[in-house]
Amino acid sequence: MPIDNAINTILAQKAQKSWQQLLTTNALSDKVVDYADSIQKAFARSVFLTETCIAHADWVEDIVFLQLPDALPAYYHAEVSRFIAKCRNEDQLAKALRLCRQYHMAAITYLDVLNKQTIKTSLQRVSYLADALIFGAYTWLYKLLAEKHGTPSGTYGPMPMYILGMGKLGGHELNFSSDIDLIFTYPEKGETTGGKKSIEHQQFFTRLSQKLIQALNKHTVDGQVYRVDMRLRPFGDSGPLVMHFDALEDYYQEQGRHWERFAMIKARVINNDNSAYADDLSAILTPFTFRRYLDFTTLDALRNMKTLIATEIRRRRLNNNIKLGAGGIREIEFFAQSFQLIHGGREPELQSKSLLTTLNTLFEHDIVEQSTVNELITDYLFLRKVEHTLQQYQDRQTQTLPEDEAQQNALISVMGFESYASFLQCLDEVMRRVHSHFNGLVEEPHDTHSSEDSLFSACQDAWQLAMDEEEFTTTFSPYIDPVAASKIQQLLFDFNANQRRYLLGQKGEDTLNKLIPEILYVLLEQSPGNANAVLKRLLGVISAITGRTTYLDLLLENPEVLKQLVKLCERSEWVANEIKRFPLLLDELLTPVYLEQQNTDIATSKNDYEQELRQVMLRIEPDDVEQAMDAWRQFKLCQQLRIAASDISGSLPIANVSDKLTVLAEVLLDSVMHAAWNQVATRFGVPSHLDGDDTGFAVIGYGKLGGYELGYGSDLDLVFLHNAPQGSTTNGKKSIEAQQFYIKLAQRMMHLLNTKTLFGQLYETDLRLRPSGNAGLLCCHIDGYKKYQLSEAWTWEHQALVRARSICGDGALLHCFSEVRKNILTLPRQRDLLATDVAKMRIKMRNHLLSEAEQKVDLKQCAGGITDIEFMTQFWVLASAHANESITAFTDNLRILDVAASQGIIDSKQAQTLQSAYLALREQYHHLTLADTKYADQTEQLSALREQVSEVWQQLFAEYSE
Repeated sequence: MPIDNAINTILAQKAQKSWQQLLTTNALSDKVVDYADSIQKAFARSVFLTETCIAHADWVEDIVFLQLPDALPAYYHAEVSRFIAKCRNEDQLAKALRLCRQYHMAAITYLDVLNKQTIKTSLQRVSYLADALIFGAYTWLYKLLAEKHGTPSGTYGPMPMYILGMGKLGGHELNFSSDIDLIFTYPEKGETTGGKKSIEHQQFFTRLSQKLIQALNKHTVDGQVYRVDMRLRPFGDSGPLVMHFDALEDYYQEQGRHWERFAMIKARVINNDNSAYADDLSAILTPFTFRRYLDFTTLDALRNMKTLIATEIRRRRLNNNIKLGAGGIREIEFFAQSFQLIHGGREPELQSKSLLTTLNTLFEHDIVEQSTVNELITDYLFLRKVEHTLQQYQDRQTQTLPEDEAQQNALISVMGFESYASFLQCLDEVMRRVHSHFNGLVEEPHDTHSSEDSLFSACQDAWQLAMDEEEFTTTFSPYIDPVAASKIQQLLFDFNANQRRYLLGQKGEDTLNKLIPEILYVLLEQSPGNANAVLKRLLGVISAITGRTTYLDLLLENPEVLKQLVKLCERSEWVANEIKRFPLLLDELLTPVYLEQQNTDIATSKNDYEQELRQVMLRIEPDDVEQAMDAWRQFKLCQQLRIAASDISGSLPIANVSDKLTVLAEVLLDSVMHAAWNQVATRFGVPSHLDGDDTGFAVIGYGKLGGYELGYGSDLDLVFLHNAPQGSTTNGKKSIEAQQFYIKLAQRMMHLLNTKTLFGQLYETDLRLRPSGNAGLLCCHIDGYKKYQLSEAWTWEHQALVRARSICGDGALLHCFSEVRKNILTLPRQRDLLATDVAKMRIKMRNHLLSEAEQKVDLKQCAGGITDIEFMTQFWVLASAHANESITAFTDNLRILDVAASQGIIDSKQAQTLQSAYLALREQYHHLTLADTKYADQTEQLSALREQVSEVWQQLFAEYSE
């Protein structure tokens, strides 16, 4: 407790003089006089209290003997209502608010300077009083405007203007002489109703906010209620005083900055009515402030803010400032808020507005050690007590230690120190301890480049310095040749010029200036021989994500992710373009374990995809079609990247790449089919002939899908079948024929598959292999399908049937299709006529589809290419299946060739030759796709492969090809 003799004699004399003035000019009760010593002691420690008591002697007894109830918020609201009850105009309102503030702040000061209440209680009382004064003024002014213009109303009825209290006001930790940071917002646009002169909601609330600011901020003969600071609102001083929710949401989604997230941590609705409107506001602000993932941009923002604070301390020489100085109040707030931003999205308990509550929660969640929390809480309360004492001396907003000896003595007498020197020693220990915790909060990332690393220095200079071509090439001469260096310089110059078109903001520029040298460094270490082409791809990716600083920070904060990106872009232009189109794929690089897929079993892969997709779809509302479409597309993109990365790394053989791409398509088709079924059935009911879970619908895959040979970006050849009997209808309120139901189901599936969203198409589909092609029904009856195959189908359609198989749908119908397929394929055929048809179709296809390219080869359509092998395989199935039914069991070329060899249809040497050639050609074709090109270079190895295939072709079809 304070020592009496620590009070400066001059202070004591001034206090006694003020007391005598109070006695001689006012009749004080004996009860008050009995407390003369305490009152004089309080006068010595607060000029504000002294002046208030002399000006309002009738308040003295209340100030000294004020008994507060437990329910402080309700008490202060009642007190404000009492003061403003008889106000009839805005001038009277202004006077009443100011007198109310002075009355209650004097009472708080009396208890504080005599240490009759804790600093925690004082902070709460100051904050609750501020809430009541703001709310009282708002309510009075709202009613005034409503009487003239009517009431703003919206979806949930009459609308308030919500007042967001920011900073310490939001946390119920307001300092004694603080200004108040406010943001105003209202729910919806529209016009007022029920008044003499209707106006737009924006006008109504703008006038209300202007009047409220004036009522609180204006200086009158009675002083000021609060200095009102509106600079934290969207767009700052240049923005409107009040915004509706939609505009507020757009701003925070599109332009919200890191410091605004820090500020929004403490944002609290002062006039919260717990209505649906308030819920809507929370739904806007909470996701912006507290993200459900560890936001890499947060880490760098913390470091930048830490640097800015240190710079500000040095520049403004804030060593005597207990708030802004090193180890001051702000550093404790910053410490707690940093963890709130990082963990608050996943730990709702950390979304508290109260700093003390937050610190305790950090310990409870094992984020910060208890000893650290205890020290910070103790030091925080000490610094806040010092702050309150400084401000209560004259009711001025200051956090700077006083130079005036009288005020120094007033401070130490309240704080309980024998001398000002001993107080400074204690304060120094407190602030040094706080600053230590603050400095340890965000360690700078380990610098992996030593000062002797000349390559990294060259990369930094390449981006940061304006060098001519000779200087640039000389800088990189130890690492790449001058021609390559010159091309890199041009790429960087073009990229930099292109970035100037965008408003990156300081944060984006800083991150980019750190990232580009890192990219150059990794690139020149990993693939200096192909640096130009890879850098072009990498800069394409960076251009696509420049506006998304989260992704830039992800690459900067994770060296392994950056290396993985460089590796993928080096090996595949297709992958680079996919990441460029869909930057969400960068998230996949965070888990490189997924990018090395060793599993080659089809059934296991399919089960894995089914389980993972099921978990994704469980998070989506059943009737949210758009979200489902995006989820399917994102799932496919991510899985394709994983497969491509494994392909590039060599951990997956080519056959298994196609297997995985194929079963991925199967799983997605099954999910799409069930979603489409539910959507159509909801509208029309289900066909009445069905029992239980039957659907009477089947999806048949042809071509690469049927043959387990899908590649990257392959389209899907599909046929839809049903088994509805004639006359069957649906059982919904809007009944239609079953045939029409299945056509609509097929149409719905096509819509879900083909529609382009922000994440592209799911799959491009081709239905031309259905009976009668484009002229046929979109979904065909199984009996009609069978009849068509028996009596109308061309030879090439039976060839296509070789690679057709059941994908998903009704089990009985899928089995029925398999029987039809087997029966058609095992029909007896005249070998010479079949060979003529197949050879002529191949020549016709080559003439139509083969593109001539100088020194380039179309691996699919060229002589001795992929399609030649497929046609030969199909011929052997159609020519021999009537005698060897087992050759119809499989739909993929490799296993068909195995069966053909085992049954003596062809010799094993031929089978091995074609299988080896087919695998080699397909692998090269896959890699062409990854390189985002169609044609292969002509090489001796490729010529030899084609010659081997052509030799088998000539043996089989030479006499039929003329």
